Amino acid sequence: LLKCWPCSEPADLLKVLDFHNLPDGITRTTGFCTSRRSSKEADVAYRVTKDAQLSAPTKQLYPASPFPEDFSILTTVKAKKGGQSFLISIYNEQGIQQIGVEMGRSPVFLYEDHTGKPGPEDYPLFRGINLADGKWHRVAISVQKKNVTLILDCKKKITKFLDRSDHPIIDVNGIIVFGTRILDEEVFEVSCDDEQLWRRSADRDARTEHCCPVRELAPSFYVALN
Repeated sequence: LLKCWPCSEPADLLKVLDFHNLPDGITRTTGFCTSRRSSKEADVAYRVTKDAQLSAPTKQLYPASPFPEDFSILTTVKAKKGGQSFLISIYNEQGIQQIGVEMGRSPVFLYEDHTGKPGPEDYPLFRGINLADGKWHRVAISVQKKNVTLILDCKKKITKFLDRSDHPIIDVNGIIVFGTRILDEEVFEVSCDDEQLWRRSADRDARTEHCCPVRELAPSFYVALN
């Protein structure tokens, strides 16, 4: 899901990318939790293989508004062990990657506004974190003003400087690519359970059970814009 404020309804990225109809390269599998107190069934996940070609016009997310300056991306994801793959990439009309969330060792948050800031050498790098260990992780990435914060598994929190313009613009006339970048080959599994929400409680400790409580868990792929 993707939500902007003051938008009342979030946009579902999985729906926009047609996950539910299982396009080529997409299969259903078991998600983060095999059982919950609130449900007798296991979480549902989608496995993304190299055969998948998932993309959609960015305007499908924001048909009547610009891309917001401040936003958060929340997801429950299982990346290929030892890989370096992108969960989501957003390209402008000229094919330049504007936003990218990498799943790997020392993941990078790729961001480039309309002025070209920041440059590749200044992309925020989150050292000491490995998202490609073959395990499920709850990941939140929040962009606010000139900072980007990564919250891992409801516990670990790292904030980095994002050297972007004062009023950055992300072009919505391009496309969103899911599970990879153009010419990339790495893929991963991503959880999908529309019943679960993590929202702003992502930075809380969830010590009550192995899986975060139902109100504190992201749906398989949840994107919120603050």
